[in-house]
Amino acid sequence: MSAVLETAGVSVHFGGVQALSDVDLRVEPGQLVGLIGPNGAGKTTFVDAVSGFVDCTGEIALDGRSLVGLSPHERARLGLARTWQASELFDDLTVRENLNVAARRPSAWTVVKELFQADPEAAPSVEEALAVVEMEWAAEVMPTDLSQGQRKLVGVARAIAMGPRLLCLDEPAAGLDTSESEDLGQRLRALADRGNAMLLIDHDMGLVLSICDLIYVLEFGRLIASGPPDEVRRDPKVVEAYLGSAAGEVVE
Repeated sequence: MSAVLETAGVSVHFGGVQALSDVDLRVEPGQLVGLIGPNGAGKTTFVDAVSGFVDCTGEIALDGRSLVGLSPHERARLGLARTWQASELFDDLTVRENLNVAARRPSAWTVVKELFQADPEAAPSVEEALAVVEMEWAAEVMPTDLSQGQRKLVGVARAIAMGPRLLCLDEPAAGLDTSESEDLGQRLRALADRGNAMLLIDHDMGLVLSICDLIYVLEFGRLIASGPPDEVRRDPKVVEAYLGSAAGEVVE
C-alpha cells in the first residue's frame, strides 16, 4: 500500500541545537497515527518540517511525491493540512467564513462572480466539517465570542474543510475538558475509518492511546519507539521517557 506521508531521515538544526535527528515515519491511507513525547521532544518541529515552516534535511513525500523545496502553500495545495497549538483564526470573519476561506479553491470565474456577490455560499465541506466537531450552532458566530476550547475545535474544522490528503493535528484537545476530548477522539477515529489519513500530536495520552492505529514516540528529537498502542505503552523506553505526570496514563 502506498503511504500518504512518508519521511526518511528528517533532521532539523537550530544553530547548534539538533531538534530532530533522522526521523522516519509513515502514515497509510485511513490511518490515525499518533506522535507523542515529552515537552521539547520535537513533535511540533516535525510537523513544521513536514508542512514547510522550518528547513530540514531528509526526504518528505506526500502520496509518493517529494515535498522537498516546496513552500507551505504549495504543500497545502497538494493536500497537506495542519492545525496549530494556538487557535489562529480570522477574528473579523464568522466561523463559517473562516472555514470557507480554507475550503474554497477559487477559479478566475468565481473570483469575478464574487465581485458581484457579497455573501458567497459556503461549500458543502464547510457544513460537514462543522458537524464533525459539533459546532454547527456557531456558524454565524464571531471567533472572539468563543471559548479557547471552541476556537480549537473551529481550527480543527477549518483543516478538515480543506479536504486534505493528510491532516496534521497539533494538540487539538488542548483546552478541552475530558468529555469534549473523548468526543473529539471518537469523531477523529470515525474520519480515519472513512479513509482519512491523520497525524495526531497530543499530550492527552488517554486520547492518543485509545484512538490511534500506530504511535511514534520522540525523545530529544529521536524516535525511541513505534508500533501499535498496546506495544508502545509497555515499552520500557517510553515509560522512562514519561516518568512524571503522564507515566501512569502510558502504562495503564
